[in-house]
Amino acid sequence: MPNDMTFWAALLVGFFGGVHCIGMCGGIVGALTFGLPADKRATARQLMPYLLAYNLARITSYTLAGAIAGLIGAFGLSLIPLQHAQLYLLIVAGLFMVLMGLYVGGWWFGLTRIERVGSRLWRHIEPLGRKLMPVRSPRQALLLGFVWGWLPCGLVYSVLIWALSAGSAAQGALLMLGFGLGTLPNLLLMGAFAAQLSAFTRKPWVRWIAGTAVTGFGLYTVGLAIWNIAAH
Repeated sequence: MPNDMTFWAALLVGFFGGVHCIGMCGGIVGALTFGLPADKRATARQLMPYLLAYNLARITSYTLAGAIAGLIGAFGLSLIPLQHAQLYLLIVAGLFMVLMGLYVGGWWFGLTRIERVGSRLWRHIEPLGRKLMPVRSPRQALLLGFVWGWLPCGLVYSVLIWALSAGSAAQGALLMLGFGLGTLPNLLLMGAFAAQLSAFTRKPWVRWIAGTAVTGFGLYTVGLAIWNIAAH
């Protein structure tokens, strides 16, 4: 499977799914500012080290989770013949790209329903995050980001399932890194510009173009797998 294609598809999903991310994680900005003196809450420049630390840790958590998912998927695929495993890998990855493309395009949101899958795990992790609020230092923001990277989110979990088909821990990590970097603009540039960016990503024609691109990647991948199956 073209690894660069998967990376860019995941990045597009992260970017255009950013509106959903703001709804899930936007309250973190309040946690990052509540514990600061009033003068530090006054400017985005003062807040930037906190946002950078939080988002760096959040994306690191995504990348780690992707590595674990990729490793689990690779182990499962090792139990079947290599040739067949590669074809199954292409089909699963392609189908998930299609589903994510439908989400990005605004045509189907069924993937977000899997958020409840991680609710039990989150019950044990969430108290750790509460102990770090309000945030009074970039170090606290960094620790909070590591915790909040495991927040139940249907979009994140869907990409993690996608990462199961990546074929290795490294490729699973790369896929989740691409997704995390895609979410960065919406969560890092909170404020007036973020509102404009959010408005841009909400435009139907923008989402349709991005969704069509991701879906096209997926269909190409599935088609490639089918062609290889037919050839053998």
